[in-house]
Amino acid sequence: MATVVGQLRQVVREHSRRFERSIPLIASENLLSPYAKELLISDLHSRYAEGLPGERYYEGNEDVDRVENLCLDLARRLFRCSFADVRPISGTVANLAVLKALAEPGDLVGTSRLADGAHISSASFGAFGVRGVRPVYYAWDEEAMTIDVARTREILRAVRPKLCLFGLSVFLFPMPLADLAPTLEAIGARGWYDAAHVLGLIAGGEFQDPLREGCEILSASTHKTLPGPQHGLLVGEPKDEETVKRLQAGAFPGVTSNHHLHAMAALAVSFAEHLAFGREYARRTVENARALASALHERGFEVLGERLGFTASHTLAVRVEREGGGSEVARRLSEAGIIANKNLLPGDRSPKSPGGVRLGTPEVTRVGMGAKEMVRIAELFDALLHQGRPAAEVREEAAVLKAGFTGLRYCFGAGEAAYRYYDLVGRDPS
Repeated sequence: MATVVGQLRQVVREHSRRFERSIPLIASENLLSPYAKELLISDLHSRYAEGLPGERYYEGNEDVDRVENLCLDLARRLFRCSFADVRPISGTVANLAVLKALAEPGDLVGTSRLADGAHISSASFGAFGVRGVRPVYYAWDEEAMTIDVARTREILRAVRPKLCLFGLSVFLFPMPLADLAPTLEAIGARGWYDAAHVLGLIAGGEFQDPLREGCEILSASTHKTLPGPQHGLLVGEPKDEETVKRLQAGAFPGVTSNHHLHAMAALAVSFAEHLAFGREYARRTVENARALASALHERGFEVLGERLGFTASHTLAVRVEREGGGSEVARRLSEAGIIANKNLLPGDRSPKSPGGVRLGTPEVTRVGMGAKEMVRIAELFDALLHQGRPAAEVREEAAVLKAGFTGLRYCFGAGEAAYRYYDLVGRDPS
């Protein structure tokens, strides 16, 4: 068995080296700060807690209560709200908690289609199916890559869903919440926002403010534009105490037991860091996304959302049917040291053979890249996919570019000398 452990350590080292030499453009990934990572591997990992602070079902939770209360306070400060629950252990689990609290099996719930950018949790094979709710799909403006407000108003008035979910996995532009809020009020529907992708942008004042624009509750994962651990979150302004209790019960015992105390502690660090650095980080993340979108467009790539400036977030969507389709392009990019993912785009039929790739700038921004590097990345795309240069050559150029960015930014203790973020774990002592 010792041999197996050695093999595992070696594989993880190889993984770290792969990403240290690659350009990471997955929109749903980010890097954890050193102080957050320290708490992630603390003794909290070995402990158990159920319930709320002061109301635990286990002993030995005095310090856990202090950590959780700090995390809750930081969440409320960051999102300027009265309610927070940090017990969901992922974004999908947070979504399940909302569904458990605010919907019953058979209820109608408004959402977007997967091909229009929705997350799989709103599909029949995802959290919607688990809870047994029925989706009502919004009308979509493919050119603007957002909800068609006029047609969606008609749909909502005709069908009258109980709950309306706003949020996407390909999240280019803010949701038209203020425009739809009067309709939701008229039909008695509650507004719910899945902020998983844009959580850090919202907290940094760089996207939109769902809790002030018509949504009662916001659910999210915490490791995308908010660079925290893989965990979940609920925040909001519930309309009454009964809703608070239902949301808390939805989280526990509804969809969680122990809520991964080590990740919760790391999340508290990430909240504190975002309060300190989040505005600048969010601004630069969006600037980089727009710079990359423009540079790709100038080199002949079909970047969606052109009418509104390609993106107002960390994400851009590129239709690559001319370059071989989403699956083939994502594979070729990976061979060339550029990590992205295939993605459904409006009009696509098969998630296995989509027409697009999704790109994101959270991680390249986190390591300090700027507009100049976004142009260089677009040049690498062009060299590989339009000029036909070998993947091995492009991979070496990608590694050279990445070599200049090995330190973390926008966190406590940031900088080249302070922290090398692609830590080769399990290194033998010298």
